Amino acid sequence: MLLCSLLPVLLCVVTALCIEMTAWEDAQKTCSVIACGTPGRDGRDGPKGEKGEPGQGLRGLQGPPGKLGPPGNRGEPGSPGPKGQKGDHGGSSVTEIKLANLEKEIRSLKLQLDHIKKLQTFSLGKKSGKKLYVTNGERMPFSKVKALCTQLQATVATPKNAEENTAILEVAKDTAFLGITDEVTEGQFVYVTGGRLTYSNWKKDEPNDHGSGEDCVILLKDGLWNDISCSSSFVAICEFPA
Repeated sequence: MLLCSLLPVLLCVVTALCIEMTAWEDAQKTCSVIACGTPGRDGRDGPKGEKGEPGQGLRGLQGPPGKLGPPGNRGEPGSPGPKGQKGDHGGSSVTEIKLANLEKEIRSLKLQLDHIKKLQTFSLGKKSGKKLYVTNGERMPFSKVKALCTQLQATVATPKNAEENTAILEVAKDTAFLGITDEVTEGQFVYVTGGRLTYSNWKKDEPNDHGSGEDCVILLKDGLWNDISCSSSFVAICEFPA
């Protein structure tokens, strides 16, 4: 009788325990999502896993190219290639035409110059062999005669044979200086261009260095030579190569 009276009470206790156990399990499930109580410290990262196999799906489209990198170092020059075939000769260029015209003008100028030389020989001077003698008819000291001829890119007239002596006389038509002196060594007459005399036509008893100051030479009207002072003034005659 006592066991029968306690049976309903035991059933109620078991039922209550079952309900509490169910509630506790539900609370444990809820704590996996929502933190229950004070959170614990973060754990350390685990080791990196191995690379997985590529996926089996379709490959995506290629992305846009990246930025251009810096230029690399210049490489060594390559070996020369084979020599090509010779090209065809080109036609006349503008430069060739100009050059031809210039050569034509030069030939024309040479002809004109030769003509002028002939006129000059006829009107102003006298030609003898490969020399041309010219005068302006002016009388001046020997130093000025040398300066004048030098400016004209010529030398003072200097006869080296009888023919040249006569040609200078015909041009001068008066007493004229010759390109001969003994200024360096007294009594030793030489050409102003250098070298000892190879021809002379001295007047009798000349040169005599009269007054110890006659270092220059003049051509007299009769074609003979005489020594004279260089400071005296006589006709200037210049000698050009012809």
